[in-house]
Amino acid sequence: MSLDRPVTPNPYELLPAVGSFTVTSSDVTDGEPLSDAQVAAGGNTSPQLSWSGAPEGTRSYVVTCFDPDAPTPSGFWHWVLVDLPADVTALDTGAASGALPGSAFHVRNDAGEAGFMGAAPPEGDQPHRYFFVVHAVSEPTLGVDDSVTPAVVSFNLAFKTLARAVLHGTYQH
Repeated sequence: MSLDRPVTPNPYELLPAVGSFTVTSSDVTDGEPLSDAQVAAGGNTSPQLSWSGAPEGTRSYVVTCFDPDAPTPSGFWHWVLVDLPADVTALDTGAASGALPGSAFHVRNDAGEAGFMGAAPPEGDQPHRYFFVVHAVSEPTLGVDDSVTPAVVSFNLAFKTLARAVLHGTYQH
């Protein structure tokens, strides 16, 4: 069976326009291959992220990692971290495996686990893009709990996102 198909568009360009701010990482270089630490078969470790320039009125953050290139109609959610306090502007390497600040919590990723799942595209598939996105949220909580799906989180973000900071890495097995 062949997995040949067109490259999926950048999903964040298809959403309603919002402001932007800056996200950087000591572990992920925008547009470049992920290190082994961010690969499921390698370290399976969430990357360091730092952000700045979020708009006034930001009351919390949501951090996600999404692969739109998975061979599914809905892509693959690798990480969904909800309700980070507004005074948090960085996550250390491996933060998804440790204690989370304030009332932050994980929603199960598409592998069914609460936390980060590293890159794991099918062998021989096209290069996959992993979008690490920090969403500046207009409310202190998104209004969901850890039983919802990543799609429900994303739906709620459509109404409460003030701005997004986007960084993406790639990986091909």
